[in-house]
Amino acid sequence: MLIGLGFVNVHTLLQSGNAVFDAPQSSSAQIEARLEDEAENALGLHTDFFVRGASDWRKIVAANPYPEAAQSDPAHLVLLALKASPGTTAGKALLAAIVGRETVRLAGKHAYAFYPDGQGRSKLTNALIERHLGTRATARNWNTVLRLAALLDE
Repeated sequence: MLIGLGFVNVHTLLQSGNAVFDAPQSSSAQIEARLEDEAENALGLHTDFFVRGASDWRKIVAANPYPEAAQSDPAHLVLLALKASPGTTAGKALLAAIVGRETVRLAGKHAYAFYPDGQGRSKLTNALIERHLGTRATARNWNTVLRLAALLDE
């Protein structure tokens, strides 16, 4: 689909739903809308796409507020790409809703979450995060974040 839309240098990460590609001079929001329209029209699939530019992705990696977890426990460190930046009130509501040992740091259209006991039984679910922040989100563990960063350099 990406190649058919005219994107070039398309690389996918396994079967994870993640791709790295070069796009014509368009904003991330424009590319998201184009991909969402194409998925709806060609596949009958209504889904969200989360697009970040290469420089944005590199900034995401560099801004990680959990550098120790990134080294020692990257599978429990999660980046959440958000559709919109939540307001301060929404951020406070999310932090107040955390009942376990998880911690979250918000940074614009991203959130970093550390799940020291794993995500499997955590009450800090994607649905809870979306509900409190008032925006859609998609999560990737830190290993995936770094693999995508490596694809940028290929």
